[in-house]
Amino acid sequence: MSLLDSGFEPGGKKNFLQLTDKDGEQPQIASVKSSGLDDSSQERFIGPLPRDGAAGCSGDYSSPSYSYSSILSKSETGYVGLVNQAMTCYLNSLLQTLFMTPEFRNALYNWEFEESEEDPVTSIPFQLQRLFVLLQTSKKRAIETTDVTRSFGWDSSEAWQQHDVQELCRVMFDALEQKWKQTEQADLINQLYQGKLKDYVRCLECGYESWRIDTYLDIPLVIRPFGASQVYGSVEEALQAFIQPETLDGPNQYFCERCKKKCDARKGLRFLHFPYLLTLQLKRFDFDYTTMHRIKLNDRMTFPEELDMSPFIDVEDEKSPQTESCTDSGAENEGSCHSDQMSNDFSTDDCVDEGICLDSTGSTNISKHKNTRTPLFSVMVHSGSAAGGHYYACIKSFSDGQWYSFNDQHVSKITQDDIRKTYGGSSGSRGYYSGAFASSTNAYMLIYRLKDPSRNAKYLSVDDFPEHIKSLVQKEKESEEQEKRQREIERNTCKIKLFCMHPVKMMMESKLEVHKDKTLREATDMAYKLMELEGVVSLDCCRLVKYDEFHEYLERSYEGEEDTPMGLLLGGVKSSYMFDLLLETRRPEQVFQPYKPGEVMVKVHVVDLKSETIASPISVRAYLNQSITEFKQLIAQATGLSAENMRVVLERCYNDLRLLYVPNKTLKAEGFFRSNKVFVESSESMDHQVAFTDSLLWKLLDRHGNTIRLLVLLPEQSPGTLANRTLCQKVGGDSDVTFEGSKGNRKSVEAILEESTEKLKNLSLQQLQQQQQQQGSSTSDSQKSSDASDFEHIESPNQDADSNSSLCVAADNRELENRIRAAAGGSSGASSDPENHFACEERSDSEVNNDRSTSSVDSDILSSSHSSDTLCNADSGPIQLANGLDSHSITSSRRSKAHEGKKETWDTAEEDSGTDSEYDDNGKSKAEAQYLYFRAEPCSQDDSTWNAQKCLVVHVDKRITLAAFKQNLEPYVGVTSTQFKVFRVYANNQEFESVRLNETLSSFSDDNKITIRLGRALKKGEYRVKVYQLLVNETEPCKFLVDTVFAKGMTVRQSKEELLPQLKEQCKLDLSIDRVRLRKKTWKNPGTVFLDYHVYEEDISISSNWEVFLEVLNGNTKMKSMSQLAVLTRRWSPATMKLGPFQEVILESSSVEELKEKLGEISDIPLENLEFAKGRGTFPCDISVLEIHQDLDWNPKVSTLNVWPLYICDDGAVVFYRHSTEEPMELSEDERNELMKKESSRLLKTGHRVSYSPRKEKALKIYLDGGPAKDLGQD
Repeated sequence: MSLLDSGFEPGGKKNFLQLTDKDGEQPQIASVKSSGLDDSSQERFIGPLPRDGAAGCSGDYSSPSYSYSSILSKSETGYVGLVNQAMTCYLNSLLQTLFMTPEFRNALYNWEFEESEEDPVTSIPFQLQRLFVLLQTSKKRAIETTDVTRSFGWDSSEAWQQHDVQELCRVMFDALEQKWKQTEQADLINQLYQGKLKDYVRCLECGYESWRIDTYLDIPLVIRPFGASQVYGSVEEALQAFIQPETLDGPNQYFCERCKKKCDARKGLRFLHFPYLLTLQLKRFDFDYTTMHRIKLNDRMTFPEELDMSPFIDVEDEKSPQTESCTDSGAENEGSCHSDQMSNDFSTDDCVDEGICLDSTGSTNISKHKNTRTPLFSVMVHSGSAAGGHYYACIKSFSDGQWYSFNDQHVSKITQDDIRKTYGGSSGSRGYYSGAFASSTNAYMLIYRLKDPSRNAKYLSVDDFPEHIKSLVQKEKESEEQEKRQREIERNTCKIKLFCMHPVKMMMESKLEVHKDKTLREATDMAYKLMELEGVVSLDCCRLVKYDEFHEYLERSYEGEEDTPMGLLLGGVKSSYMFDLLLETRRPEQVFQPYKPGEVMVKVHVVDLKSETIASPISVRAYLNQSITEFKQLIAQATGLSAENMRVVLERCYNDLRLLYVPNKTLKAEGFFRSNKVFVESSESMDHQVAFTDSLLWKLLDRHGNTIRLLVLLPEQSPGTLANRTLCQKVGGDSDVTFEGSKGNRKSVEAILEESTEKLKNLSLQQLQQQQQQQGSSTSDSQKSSDASDFEHIESPNQDADSNSSLCVAADNRELENRIRAAAGGSSGASSDPENHFACEERSDSEVNNDRSTSSVDSDILSSSHSSDTLCNADSGPIQLANGLDSHSITSSRRSKAHEGKKETWDTAEEDSGTDSEYDDNGKSKAEAQYLYFRAEPCSQDDSTWNAQKCLVVHVDKRITLAAFKQNLEPYVGVTSTQFKVFRVYANNQEFESVRLNETLSSFSDDNKITIRLGRALKKGEYRVKVYQLLVNETEPCKFLVDTVFAKGMTVRQSKEELLPQLKEQCKLDLSIDRVRLRKKTWKNPGTVFLDYHVYEEDISISSNWEVFLEVLNGNTKMKSMSQLAVLTRRWSPATMKLGPFQEVILESSSVEELKEKLGEISDIPLENLEFAKGRGTFPCDISVLEIHQDLDWNPKVSTLNVWPLYICDDGAVVFYRHSTEEPMELSEDERNELMKKESSRLLKTGHRVSYSPRKEKALKIYLDGGPAKDLGQD
């Protein structure tokens, strides 16, 4: 067979092969000789050889492939990457560098873990050993590091913390040393990475030298010296600067022990011993004192491929004395550290001969004989800024001399040119790597290894592994094979959503996971057990069918395919399916109906016009090419109705009705889809002869589509008793009103309404006169807002049944309703029996007479109010809906039409435009003409968790306005709609008052909850206001008092007149109107003082749920004009470390001199010694007494208060003042600590900060005991 016969494509096209052995494994890696390398350095990979002149970094870095197979297969380089958990690139770079260090890797392999002594999960050396074994032997492209970080004691949150790679290196080396105590590896870190240097000071007069020996694990090299504008251009230059001595002269002179005086001296460092592995840290992160931010130095710094350390061994000044002396401190002291970056936790013996070791007497001779050449083998690169970035490592392999880029899970070859591109800075055009190697990508850590053939180790091969490592390799191989088998099973497993209508638990949902080779019969058995049907339904009464959950559509059944594999039935193994499965059940006597592809599912609801009921749906399956006549016959067979008089109405989308009346039209042409909903009616009534939109069927379906079910919680102390509510229900029955009636009847309804309204008006006038006589006051302007004093507390009318002004409100309302129904011919079982009347209840003028709607205050608002919203109008004209549309403009697609041009809003307390009046422009209640569907019944225990005695289940047309809804609730609450409020309850039990009376309930949905609370509802131009008492010298300066109502056009004095009786009744505060004032409240801050003649909405902006401060004065108010400024002052006494009480100062201008004069008057401090500062933060501007003397901006150099840094432009600013000559109290350390505790406690109680502290970076820690100790006292 030729290649063409095997499916290979000719013409230079790429043909890909996947090589596997008989077990499905990849073949062993073959050795292929690479161009440019000798025989001893061979490249081991599968795939094409790299083309000549190819760039160093492969496409893995610039455009990595993220296919599933590429992640599972090993990189062509033969090396394995590490998965980045989130922000652990710094860890991956260091781990790859340690893995590629032969001496470290081999020593780690030689260490043997004793499981009996330590938990392997928390053993850092064991997890590193295991990771290195996987890096060397795994067939994966990349492996996880979660086991290593778990051994560090880190949780998942640590993966989102980026740290410095040099810091990690120091911390991890320290942890390894702790774990390796009493083992052969105890001194491994010091042997490989530790060097020595001499820190000396030499007297320039006598030559006496004092020195000590320090150790280091890395050398920090400064890129830009502090205060300098030039940077060091190379590592050699930075090393020379590191050991360059400085001269101590002038005030920095050194006290010489030999000269016994201060002398000029030279201080510096001298390298004595370089480690086998030399680590250089380029200090690219600095602090900019101009911007006060951390910055990264991206300047260019070159580094050689091979570093010669001989020039840095012994730097002597030729002019300095040649004799050296040593004090007692000259003995080696290896417990201190010179640099802030150097470790002081390591020590070594003097006679260690690894690395480059020199003493102070023979440095020149030894430097000539010792090898000081150190080739570069690892560059850890940082790309980004000081705020964050990305680490990766460039490492040279000691087996083939090739440079590789280890960038998390991607490993690729690079060249020496790519290493030079990490110098930093800008070096002109960067060609292909212009994007990957931007100026912020540069070397951060360099590691050099001493060139010493006697010590340079080679990587241990798999055959040379110690026995315990071979055992670990075998264990990991078995684990990897098991993981692969599991992955293979996952790849062949179909995962699909499964539904079941459980006979007991109703609709259940789960996920069915079945192998693709399992048969339908086996899958049904699995689904049967998954849905817990054993003992409920027999397995023979169950079957799996194809199901569309979104459309509730049964697509097809699988008759005769019980032995077909699920992979074939479901169309293969996919990540997700466009359909679901349903486990269908039947009773033993039933037979499963076959579902064929191409059928549509129809839910048929039978409508009974006589009882005005709609039955539960019956499922019928039909074909899209069936005609309407055939479809009617199909329904007739399923329902037993007559097809001759049958009317079929399709609901194409939610509440969108379409009458199917063309006999030969197909279901597809009528808009049928997978799942459909129809209403059918078959009767011989005259309703067939009228237009569909005028028929009783349409109105019944319209009501059905728009009716929602609400749960209403009645107030606990409702004046209407439960018995009364029961009577009310008996009297009213259902509030259903038929839409049929003559024009004359409708006029009679209008006459009844006018008569009842006039009666109520007359009665309210009589009540008003009686109230005026009892109060002994005449009508004034304040009378316009008299009903603002009727708030939450409402006396039960039954307690005052003897009042002459009482009337049976609920009874009259019910009588009125019955008369209307009788006139309209729509009363259903209503009775006007006087025995069913409620007990008499009071009704004030504000409840029945629309005096506010016709007042001068509200006339401008009412003139622009919305039109009356009605459905069943008293006129013979078109029926009006709540949105102002008439019935003639409504088509069968009534839901979409009825909402055109209407903006629905949520009922929240955030509205700032006030409320709407319950009355129209003619003084009639808008709710009086609202006769949309409303039916209420007691709530059962199954309906709600609320108390059934106080809960109603209300079925109501959601197009009803809030005003009409409240009007219908009157008999159940026991008071008129103006005397209770409606609160909507949201999912988190938050309640917001619904105040827009002319808006509908269209934003409500089924089973929404509503709470009714007693209290006068708002009218047009009124706003609910929360009143808080301002107590400036109390621990809690803000205290809530009452909820009240202010109206547009009301003066501040009028609002105080109405507020004070309420405060006396509810808060027991007996206050004089001239000894209180109101002022603006902004959170906790007191603001503008409101003067008595200010008018709301004219001088003072007011909004819904507004908040104000009420302040009780010691005397009459001194604020008379808006030009005055009220400032709160407080004296600070440094000598006693105390703050005085607040005192208010009234200024006539914004002059600083006037403020000082006022402060001088109340404190007797001379003006020349008086200093002041503005408080910070929110009132009362608390600050610790330990900080106030220094932290505030005392005595600002300004002449007016309304400029920076004061900006005192409004009342309520806090000013601290003090005597400039008064010194702070001297405190001992104990006294200061005690005071600090008291101040911290005080400030925490008031909710103010103790001191400013920016968010600190999380410290990098490795926990040797498996994790951090939990502090239960902390959040």
